[in-house]
Amino acid sequence: MAAEVLTQGGVQVDLFDSMPSVGRKFLLAGKGGLNLTHSEASGPFLERYGKRRDAIEPLLAAFGPAALVEWVRAPGFEVFTGSSGRIFPVGMKAAPMLRAWLHRLRASGVRFHLRHKWNGWSESGSLQFETPRGAVTVDADATVLAAGGGSWPKLGSDASWVPLLASRGVSIAPLRPVNCGFDVEGGWSAHFRARFAGQPIKPVVLDFGASFRRQGEFVLTDTGLEGSLVYAASAEIRDEIEAHGFSVMHLDLLPDRDAERVLREVSHPRGSRSMSSHLQSRTGLKGAKVGLLRELVSKEDFADPGRLAAAIKHLPVRLAAPRPLEEAISTSGGVRFEDLDACLMFRSLPGIFCAGEMLDWEAPTGGYLLTACFASGRAAGRGASRWLATQ
Repeated sequence: MAAEVLTQGGVQVDLFDSMPSVGRKFLLAGKGGLNLTHSEASGPFLERYGKRRDAIEPLLAAFGPAALVEWVRAPGFEVFTGSSGRIFPVGMKAAPMLRAWLHRLRASGVRFHLRHKWNGWSESGSLQFETPRGAVTVDADATVLAAGGGSWPKLGSDASWVPLLASRGVSIAPLRPVNCGFDVEGGWSAHFRARFAGQPIKPVVLDFGASFRRQGEFVLTDTGLEGSLVYAASAEIRDEIEAHGFSVMHLDLLPDRDAERVLREVSHPRGSRSMSSHLQSRTGLKGAKVGLLRELVSKEDFADPGRLAAAIKHLPVRLAAPRPLEEAISTSGGVRFEDLDACLMFRSLPGIFCAGEMLDWEAPTGGYLLTACFASGRAAGRGASRWLATQ
């Protein structure tokens, strides 16, 4: 995005990427359907950026969801809005968009340099790269850094830039996982893990204190939980674990039935049937949901209709830790906005700009991540173009 803005302003751009091809995480984002942005109103949209709303707002004011949709449509790609309000390209794929985008950039004069891993600056201020052919130095009139956060390092965003910038006095918030799975305290039993790991739990309501209550679905893993509903609450859960060493969330396994009805159905005489058969017959609960109840509820409570009904509507799940940074969809932390001016240029490093997941912000999945990355790239490109014009 920065390269596009700069070439439109007549600047010669060289784009360096450590990987053998560009846009690998963009392609990963489109693996399950490229969620570009979201159709919700501006106010709720901005709230998704939490503590960094004020920093993200001017970026989106210049290039928000509507502008992004028009940008996608301009070269001929149509979009549609899903039932959840998420916006996707028709066809759902990232690869055709990326191929067309790279073709436009090359046609406009952008020169691509692949397998060039940035290693900081030389004493004279030149950019240093490690390549298969050895070390390379490059003199640049302006530089835009967009090296990613710390998630999915095998795609290039390995956070190796952190010590490079820290050594130049840049203030960097610690990188932390977000939109990630969590390990349950004590782990699952071997029986539960073997039988139910990989299975979805849906529909379900996840309740996390006063800050979060939402219906959706998640997936049981070998060590705990992951999936869209867990990702949506991941920042709050992560912060709670950091503060107290653990976090407790609650699940409503029957969100379409009130507590009184559940109690009535569970308390109905079951005769010679097992409790599991009784639950399936009277409430529809079966499979992984019943397995989760058995895993987390004591034998005594599982056999008691009153306590079991209460657990079905408010099942506590104690979480011990987020999954490792490299497994997360995205990361929070990075270059603090306070170290940047309004054009995303480092206050202490004139002519050097920063964009994307390197910046200290976070957002849930749903198109918010890509939208802010696009917007910050354009802002950094525009800032670099203006700065060059003053030199």
